[in-house]
Amino acid sequence: MDALLAPPEALDPAWVEREYDNRTRVPEHVDFFARWARDSDFVRATLPGTHDLAYGPHERQKVDFFPAAGSERLLVFVHGGYWRGLDRRMFACLAPPWVAEGVSVALVGYRLCPEVRIADIVDDTIAAVNWIAAHAAGHGVGASRMVLAGHSAGGHLVAALFAAARGRLDFDPARIAGGAALSGIYDFSPLPRFSGNADLRLDETQVRALDLHGRRPVVTAPLLVAVGGEESPEFIRQSRLLAQRWAPQAREAMVPPGLHHFSIVDALAERGQPLHAATAALFP
Repeated sequence: MDALLAPPEALDPAWVEREYDNRTRVPEHVDFFARWARDSDFVRATLPGTHDLAYGPHERQKVDFFPAAGSERLLVFVHGGYWRGLDRRMFACLAPPWVAEGVSVALVGYRLCPEVRIADIVDDTIAAVNWIAAHAAGHGVGASRMVLAGHSAGGHLVAALFAAARGRLDFDPARIAGGAALSGIYDFSPLPRFSGNADLRLDETQVRALDLHGRRPVVTAPLLVAVGGEESPEFIRQSRLLAQRWAPQAREAMVPPGLHHFSIVDALAERGQPLHAATAALFP
Protein backbone atom coordinates (compact mmCIF):
# COMPACT_ATOMS: atom_id res chain seq x y z
CA MET A 1 0.00 0.00 0.00
CA ASP A 2 1.18 3.54 -0.79
CA ALA A 3 2.87 4.82 2.38
CA LEU A 4 1.42 8.28 1.76
CA LEU A 5 -2.23 7.16 1.74
CA ALA A 6 -4.35 8.03 4.77
CA PRO A 7 -3.28 5.76 7.66
CA PRO A 8 -5.72 3.56 9.60
CA GLU A 9 -5.70 6.12 12.42
CA ALA A 10 -7.75 8.38 10.13
CA LEU A 11 -10.80 6.40 11.29
CA ASP A 12 -10.26 7.67 14.85
CA PRO A 13 -11.91 11.08 15.41
CA ALA A 14 -9.56 11.93 18.30
CA TRP A 15 -6.52 11.29 16.09
CA VAL A 16 -8.02 13.34 13.26
CA GLU A 17 -8.65 16.20 15.67
CA ARG A 18 -5.01 16.21 16.83
CA GLU A 19 -3.68 16.14 13.28
CA TYR A 20 -6.06 18.64 11.66
CA ASP A 21 -6.80 21.23 14.36
CA ASN A 22 -4.06 23.74 13.53
CA ARG A 23 -5.28 26.41 15.94
CA THR A 24 -4.95 24.10 18.94
CA ARG A 25 -1.61 22.88 17.64
CA VAL A 26 -0.32 26.49 17.39
CA PRO A 27 -1.90 28.44 20.30
CA GLU A 28 -0.08 31.60 19.24
CA HIS A 29 -2.16 31.69 16.02
CA VAL A 30 -4.14 34.49 17.70
CA ASP A 31 -1.03 36.67 17.66
CA PHE A 32 -0.54 35.99 13.96
CA PHE A 33 -4.15 36.89 13.20
CA ALA A 34 -3.92 40.12 15.22
CA ARG A 35 -0.68 41.16 13.53
CA TRP A 36 -1.92 40.32 10.04
CA ALA A 37 -5.12 42.31 10.63
CA ARG A 38 -3.27 45.32 12.10
CA ASP A 39 -0.60 45.39 9.39
CA SER A 40 -3.18 44.85 6.64
CA ASP A 41 -5.28 47.79 7.83
CA PHE A 42 -2.16 49.95 7.51
CA VAL A 43 -1.35 48.59 4.05
CA ARG A 44 -4.88 49.16 2.77
CA ALA A 45 -4.68 52.75 4.03
CA THR A 46 -1.23 53.56 2.64
CA LEU A 47 -0.30 51.34 -0.33
CA PRO A 48 -1.96 52.41 -3.60
CA GLY A 49 -4.60 49.92 -4.63
CA THR A 50 -8.17 49.31 -5.71
CA HIS A 51 -10.34 47.44 -3.23
CA ASP A 52 -13.69 45.68 -2.96
CA LEU A 53 -14.14 44.91 -6.65
CA ALA A 54 -17.06 42.53 -7.12
CA TYR A 55 -16.79 39.44 -9.32
CA GLY A 56 -20.16 38.11 -8.09
CA PRO A 57 -23.25 39.24 -6.18
CA HIS A 58 -22.28 37.99 -2.71
CA GLU A 59 -20.57 40.44 -0.35
CA ARG A 60 -17.57 38.11 -0.03
CA GLN A 61 -17.11 37.66 -3.80
CA LYS A 62 -14.64 40.50 -4.12
CA VAL A 63 -11.05 41.17 -5.17
CA ASP A 64 -8.45 43.70 -4.01
CA PHE A 65 -5.63 44.86 -6.28
CA PHE A 66 -2.24 46.29 -5.31
CA PRO A 67 -0.50 47.24 -8.59
CA ALA A 68 3.20 47.33 -9.37
CA ALA A 69 3.47 50.00 -12.04
CA GLY A 70 4.40 48.74 -15.48
CA SER A 71 4.49 45.08 -14.47
CA GLU A 72 2.77 42.18 -16.23
CA ARG A 73 3.49 39.86 -13.28
CA LEU A 74 0.60 39.28 -10.90
CA LEU A 75 0.48 37.18 -7.73
CA VAL A 76 -3.09 36.06 -7.04
CA PHE A 77 -3.44 35.04 -3.38
CA VAL A 78 -6.28 32.85 -2.06
CA HIS A 79 -6.55 32.93 1.74
CA GLY A 80 -7.10 30.05 4.15
CA GLY A 81 -9.44 29.56 7.09
CA TYR A 82 -10.64 25.96 6.64
CA TRP A 83 -13.16 27.13 3.99
CA ARG A 84 -15.19 28.63 6.88
CA GLY A 85 -13.33 31.69 8.16
CA LEU A 86 -10.92 34.59 7.66
CA ASP A 87 -11.10 37.18 4.89
CA ARG A 88 -9.02 38.48 1.97
CA ARG A 89 -8.60 41.89 3.65
CA MET A 90 -6.59 40.27 6.44
CA PHE A 91 -3.80 39.46 3.96
CA ALA A 92 -3.06 42.86 2.45
CA CYS A 93 0.09 42.68 4.58
CA LEU A 94 1.52 40.26 2.00
CA ALA A 95 1.47 42.88 -0.76
CA PRO A 96 4.27 45.39 0.00
CA PRO A 97 7.28 43.08 -0.49
CA TRP A 98 5.87 41.73 -3.75
CA VAL A 99 4.96 45.17 -5.09
CA ALA A 100 8.47 46.40 -4.21
CA GLU A 101 9.79 43.48 -6.25
CA GLY A 102 7.73 44.52 -9.29
CA VAL A 103 4.88 42.03 -8.82
CA SER A 104 1.28 43.21 -8.54
CA VAL A 105 -0.93 41.42 -6.00
CA ALA A 106 -4.59 40.40 -6.14
CA LEU A 107 -6.38 39.13 -3.03
CA VAL A 108 -9.37 36.87 -3.63
CA GLY A 109 -12.41 36.58 -1.36
CA TYR A 110 -15.00 33.81 -1.50
CA ARG A 111 -18.14 32.56 0.19
CA LEU A 112 -17.75 30.37 3.29
CA CYS A 113 -19.08 27.15 4.72
CA PRO A 114 -21.64 26.39 6.07
CA GLU A 115 -23.49 28.90 3.88
CA VAL A 116 -22.09 27.05 0.86
CA ARG A 117 -20.23 23.79 0.20
CA ILE A 118 -16.54 23.46 -0.66
CA ALA A 119 -17.41 22.73 -4.29
CA ASP A 120 -19.12 26.15 -4.43
CA ILE A 121 -15.95 27.77 -3.09
CA VAL A 122 -13.97 26.09 -5.88
CA ASP A 123 -16.45 27.67 -8.29
CA ASP A 124 -15.88 31.07 -6.62
CA THR A 125 -12.12 30.74 -7.02
CA ILE A 126 -12.42 29.93 -10.71
CA ALA A 127 -14.88 32.80 -11.21
CA ALA A 128 -12.55 35.21 -9.41
CA VAL A 129 -9.53 34.29 -11.52
CA ASN A 130 -11.63 34.52 -14.70
CA TRP A 131 -12.73 38.00 -13.60
CA ILE A 132 -9.16 39.03 -12.78
CA ALA A 133 -7.91 37.87 -16.18
CA ALA A 134 -10.66 39.89 -17.91
CA HIS A 135 -10.64 43.06 -15.77
CA ALA A 136 -7.21 43.53 -14.17
CA ALA A 137 -5.92 45.74 -16.98
CA GLY A 138 -8.85 48.11 -16.51
CA HIS A 139 -7.62 48.70 -12.96
CA GLY A 140 -4.00 49.35 -13.95
CA VAL A 141 -2.82 45.81 -13.22
CA GLY A 142 -0.93 43.76 -15.78
CA ALA A 143 -1.94 40.11 -15.70
CA SER A 144 -0.35 38.40 -18.66
CA ARG A 145 1.85 36.35 -16.30
CA MET A 146 0.00 35.16 -13.21
CA VAL A 147 1.12 32.99 -10.31
CA LEU A 148 -1.73 31.63 -8.19
CA ALA A 149 -0.81 31.13 -4.54
CA GLY A 150 -3.00 29.87 -1.74
CA HIS A 151 -2.58 28.89 1.90
CA SER A 152 -4.38 26.07 3.74
CA ALA A 153 -7.91 26.01 2.27
CA GLY A 154 -6.49 28.37 -0.34
CA GLY A 155 -3.78 25.83 -1.17
CA HIS A 156 -6.50 23.32 -1.98
CA LEU A 157 -8.41 25.93 -4.00
CA VAL A 158 -5.37 26.73 -6.15
CA ALA A 159 -4.77 23.03 -6.81
CA ALA A 160 -8.47 22.54 -7.58
CA LEU A 161 -8.32 25.33 -10.16
CA PHE A 162 -5.30 23.66 -11.75
CA ALA A 163 -7.38 20.47 -12.06
CA ALA A 164 -10.64 22.14 -13.19
CA ALA A 165 -12.34 20.70 -16.25
CA ARG A 166 -11.25 22.06 -19.62
CA GLY A 167 -13.27 25.06 -20.67
CA ARG A 168 -13.84 26.40 -17.15
CA LEU A 169 -11.16 29.03 -17.58
CA ASP A 170 -12.33 31.89 -19.79
CA PHE A 171 -8.80 32.94 -20.75
CA ASP A 172 -5.71 31.34 -22.21
CA PRO A 173 -4.33 29.19 -19.36
CA ALA A 174 -0.84 29.89 -20.69
CA ARG A 175 -1.17 33.19 -18.83
CA ILE A 176 -0.76 31.17 -15.60
CA ALA A 177 2.98 31.01 -15.07
CA GLY A 178 2.76 28.80 -12.00
CA GLY A 179 1.02 27.96 -8.76
CA ALA A 180 2.03 27.71 -5.12
CA ALA A 181 -0.12 25.47 -2.92
CA LEU A 182 0.87 25.98 0.71
CA SER A 183 -0.19 23.77 3.64
CA GLY A 184 -3.25 22.47 1.83
CA ILE A 185 -5.59 19.51 2.19
CA TYR A 186 -5.99 17.44 -0.97
CA ASP A 187 -7.07 14.07 0.48
CA PHE A 188 -10.42 14.73 2.19
CA SER A 189 -10.98 11.22 3.52
CA PRO A 190 -10.17 12.07 7.20
CA LEU A 191 -12.29 15.24 7.35
CA PRO A 192 -15.77 13.74 7.93
CA ARG A 193 -14.40 12.74 11.37
CA PHE A 194 -13.06 16.24 12.13
CA SER A 195 -15.10 18.54 14.40
CA GLY A 196 -14.94 21.25 11.75
CA ASN A 197 -17.12 19.08 9.54
CA ALA A 198 -20.12 20.52 11.37
CA ASP A 199 -19.56 23.50 9.04
CA LEU A 200 -18.00 21.72 6.04
CA ARG A 201 -20.82 19.13 5.87
CA LEU A 202 -18.70 16.61 3.99
CA ASP A 203 -20.04 13.16 3.27
CA GLU A 204 -18.33 10.28 1.47
CA THR A 205 -19.74 11.32 -1.91
CA GLN A 206 -18.28 14.81 -1.57
CA VAL A 207 -14.98 13.40 -0.30
CA ARG A 208 -14.65 11.38 -3.51
CA ALA A 209 -15.68 14.32 -5.70
CA LEU A 210 -13.18 16.71 -4.07
CA ASP A 211 -10.22 14.31 -4.10
CA LEU A 212 -7.45 15.65 -6.34
CA HIS A 213 -5.07 12.71 -6.36
CA GLY A 214 -6.88 10.72 -9.01
CA ARG A 215 -7.01 13.68 -11.37
CA ARG A 216 -4.34 15.30 -13.48
CA PRO A 217 -3.80 19.06 -13.72
CA VAL A 218 -5.32 20.69 -16.78
CA VAL A 219 -3.30 23.89 -16.28
CA THR A 220 0.19 22.86 -17.38
CA ALA A 221 2.21 25.47 -15.46
CA PRO A 222 4.52 24.22 -12.70
CA LEU A 223 2.99 23.85 -9.26
CA LEU A 224 5.05 24.44 -6.13
CA VAL A 225 3.75 22.39 -3.20
CA ALA A 226 4.99 23.46 0.24
CA VAL A 227 4.23 22.76 3.90
CA GLY A 228 5.93 23.87 7.09
CA GLY A 229 8.37 21.48 8.67
CA GLU A 230 6.69 22.01 12.07
CA GLU A 231 3.21 21.15 10.80
CA SER A 232 1.41 17.95 11.76
CA PRO A 233 2.47 14.69 10.11
CA GLU A 234 -0.87 14.65 8.32
CA PHE A 235 -0.39 18.07 6.73
CA ILE A 236 3.08 17.03 5.62
CA ARG A 237 1.67 13.78 4.21
CA GLN A 238 -1.02 15.72 2.35
CA SER A 239 1.54 17.88 0.52
CA ARG A 240 3.93 15.03 -0.20
CA LEU A 241 1.12 12.94 -1.63
CA LEU A 242 -0.06 15.69 -3.98
CA ALA A 243 3.50 16.35 -5.16
CA GLN A 244 4.01 12.62 -5.75
CA ARG A 245 0.75 12.14 -7.64
CA TRP A 246 1.15 15.28 -9.75
CA ALA A 247 4.82 14.80 -10.59
CA PRO A 248 6.65 16.01 -12.59
CA GLN A 249 4.45 19.12 -12.89
CA ALA A 250 4.41 19.38 -9.11
CA ARG A 251 7.94 19.02 -7.83
CA GLU A 252 8.85 17.24 -4.63
CA ALA A 253 7.07 18.96 -1.75
CA MET A 254 9.07 21.79 -0.21
CA VAL A 255 9.19 21.40 3.61
CA PRO A 256 10.97 24.46 5.06
CA PRO A 257 12.21 23.68 8.60
CA GLY A 258 11.03 25.74 11.53
CA LEU A 259 7.75 26.89 9.93
CA HIS A 260 4.31 25.98 11.26
CA HIS A 261 0.88 26.33 9.71
CA PHE A 262 0.74 30.10 10.23
CA SER A 263 4.36 31.24 10.00
CA ILE A 264 4.52 29.78 6.47
CA VAL A 265 2.29 32.67 5.36
CA ASP A 266 4.92 35.17 6.50
CA ALA A 267 7.58 33.18 4.64
CA LEU A 268 5.67 33.64 1.38
CA ALA A 269 6.06 37.41 1.66
CA GLU A 270 9.46 37.74 3.30
CA ARG A 271 12.27 38.38 0.84
CA GLY A 272 15.21 36.11 1.61
CA GLN A 273 12.98 33.22 2.67
CA PRO A 274 13.37 30.13 0.42
CA LEU A 275 9.60 29.93 -0.04
CA HIS A 276 9.42 33.52 -1.28
CA ALA A 277 12.32 32.89 -3.66
CA ALA A 278 10.80 29.65 -4.99
CA THR A 279 7.47 31.39 -5.62
CA ALA A 280 9.13 34.37 -7.30
CA ALA A 281 11.07 31.95 -9.54
CA LEU A 282 7.77 30.74 -11.04
CA PHE A 283 7.49 34.04 -12.91
CA PRO A 284 9.19 34.07 -16.34
